[in-house]
Amino acid sequence: MSLLRNLPLFVLMMGVASALMLIPAMHALALDLHRTAQPFFYSAILFGVLTALIGLATYNKPKSNVARGHLVTLIAAYAGLPIMLAVPMREAIGNISFFEVYFEMVSSLTTTGASIIEPPSRVVSPIHLWRALVGWMGGYLILLAAIAVLAPLNLGGYEVLRPVSRSSNADKLMGTGDPTERIIRFSRQLFPIYLGATVALWVLLVISGATPFLSLCLAMSTLATSGITPSGGLNPWQVGIWSEVLIFAFLFLAISRQVFSNEAGLPFMTRLREDREVRMTVMIVSLLPLALFLRHWVGAFDYEEQGDLMASVRAFWGGLFTVMSFLTTTGFASHDWEAARAWSGLPTPGLVLAGLAIVGGGAATTAGGVRLLRVYALYKHGTREMGRLVHPSSIGTAGALGRQVRREGAFIAWIFFMLFAISIAVVILALTATGLDFEAATSFAISALSTTGPLADISLANTSLDGEDAVTYATLSDAAKGILIAAMVVGRLETLAIIALFNPDFWRS
Repeated sequence: MSLLRNLPLFVLMMGVASALMLIPAMHALALDLHRTAQPFFYSAILFGVLTALIGLATYNKPKSNVARGHLVTLIAAYAGLPIMLAVPMREAIGNISFFEVYFEMVSSLTTTGASIIEPPSRVVSPIHLWRALVGWMGGYLILLAAIAVLAPLNLGGYEVLRPVSRSSNADKLMGTGDPTERIIRFSRQLFPIYLGATVALWVLLVISGATPFLSLCLAMSTLATSGITPSGGLNPWQVGIWSEVLIFAFLFLAISRQVFSNEAGLPFMTRLREDREVRMTVMIVSLLPLALFLRHWVGAFDYEEQGDLMASVRAFWGGLFTVMSFLTTTGFASHDWEAARAWSGLPTPGLVLAGLAIVGGGAATTAGGVRLLRVYALYKHGTREMGRLVHPSSIGTAGALGRQVRREGAFIAWIFFMLFAISIAVVILALTATGLDFEAATSFAISALSTTGPLADISLANTSLDGEDAVTYATLSDAAKGILIAAMVVGRLETLAIIALFNPDFWRS
């Protein structure tokens, strides 16, 4: 373990990525796909040796500011590590440019799930396994980084809850020691939970009727909220209703950070009942699917289908599952979501899905977006201000934490929301400069910054480019793909973390 403490974080990530390359190599070898197995096996050896050499050269190197170095390493990892990850995939596919594979790996590592492989059947299953595996690794990386790196720096959503008392359980949990020590300590705590939940969902999906390979990809994509599947979505002939129910249940892991850490020192169920993010999720998942169901039910009058009970139930479930999926920025769309459209004859409400993706999941989870905790802070501040309009002399209650969320937390949350909105505007402007129309540019910008890649495919399903082909990631120019690459990295690490690098105090030893 002392060896790990003295190695740079980026070298450790290179070593993990090199070892993971053996998994698709073994899978391809089991399928007698030797042409696919060779690039992954040789790349694992090549990068494993390279990692060892770099590790020897940088072992026990003095570090002036470890916290700053880890934040810089995260940015370098999401932008640079995909170059290494793209090498075996590029050699295995062959008829694809390296830049396109790099886009694919950035999308997977940031858990965005945007893909330029069309149709998905053009590549063999080990390639899809590699995409899902990289997404799973990226999900664990951001989960670990959020708790061990971003939280002590008051980033990643934790800035809404701070400053708090230095004697709080949260500070005891974080500790004040070396950030490397925190990473090692939290790795021991988080990885068994992350891996155990993935294996549990994998087994349950197999029991529900899905194939073992598809179940593994779905399990990894659900835990990482990457939305990566071998078929480019939830194929109704491969994924049944019970599989969707299981995925829906495990998506709650992307709602609350309390699943992975006990900051309040309370029993598990008590923490969930009192968690503000869980309460907001229950409200959203209860009300919005009902509104969508009523929309489809009214639309069904034109087709005289409102009396079809089974179609009504399927329409409600489709809305419930899809709302939960896009709120956690996973991007799975239920087959019954399409059935609801057929039942009512109404188009997909892409704006609703985009709004859910912007809200995002919980802080310190694998989900992206603005985060529920920041939205909650804005909501509490808004209700308090409206209350003061009616009762100007009233005094707000809810304890020190509640007051802090309403004041300092709401202020910081508003700043982040404005930065997120400005980021969307900048990306839209850049994408329109490459030739995209405003609707397509908006969908791609929100998809990248919220790390919800399937959003663009669903919302632009009925649009066309130059009146011929559908607007997809594969039809984008290299310039547009480059813009989205930068947007995905910014969306994954959040704008505040990027801005923190420009703070002069952050660079002082």
